[in-house]
This record gives sequence, structure tokens and C-alpha cells, in this order.
Amino acid sequence: MKLSTRSRYGLKAIVDIAAWGGDKCVSISSMAGRLGISENYLEQLIIKLKKAGIVESIRGAQGGYVLGRPAEEITVAEILTILEGSLYPVECLDGTGECSCGEGSCNPCVTRSVWQKMYDGIFDVVDSIKISDLAKDYKAGVEIS
Repeated sequence: MKLSTRSRYGLKAIVDIAAWGGDKCVSISSMAGRLGISENYLEQLIIKLKKAGIVESIRGAQGGYVLGRPAEEITVAEILTILEGSLYPVECLDGTGECSCGEGSCNPCVTRSVWQKMYDGIFDVVDSIKISDLAKDYKAGVEIS
């Protein structure tokens, strides 16, 4: 499984807001400077996260972005799912019944259990990581990548 820059940069942006926001707004320009990501690209990512309720925008001279919920309640899995869509490694796990391997039905597929175990393992890990934990590491100088 390979995650796009959308997920990698979006996760960094959320961690940045959690780390440096607190009770104040974080501007796109300050995020872009700290993270080395273009402001235009960050805006595109933030729009998706705003629609999902992860961030809120505040207008005005001191405006910017704040988390829509406490960082302790937001997981990496949630951010990745918002930005990537499904985290399933193959289509047959997504519940639509579609099978892209050409076998017709995925139920008798001999490798389906492998993909399910892979997904379960990855999801369990990313669902256990809270944005608040990443923000603490980030503020302590541990690089997030």
C-alpha cells in the first residue's frame, strides 16, 4: 500500500495545527513555511478536512485554522480515510461485492484472507495513533514523515 502526498501532507498539516494551534489559529502561510509545502496545495487539503469537520476556519486578521475536535479524539486512520478514501488494499474488501481480479466472485478467492489480514493490521495501527500524540512528538522536535 502506497499513500499519496495528499495523505502524507494532510496528516502533517493536521499535526501542525494540533501542535501550534492550541487556543489560537494557525495560518496557511505559517504551516507552509514550517512544513515546506505550498500554500495552494495545503489549502486544497484543508478544504477536504474542513468538509469532514476535522478543522474549522476562522476569518479575520488573526484568522486561520483550528481543530474541529480535540486532537485526542482524532486518529491517523480518520485523516487517511478522509484524504485517500478507502484504505483497503484491494477492491473486494470494500463491501461493494466488486471483484477486480477477474475471478467473478471474491468469496471463494484463495488470497482474500491475506488482504483482509493486511488491512486489519494496518488499520489497527493507524487507528491507535492519536493526533495529540503526534503533536507532542512534533513539538518535541521529532520529525514526522
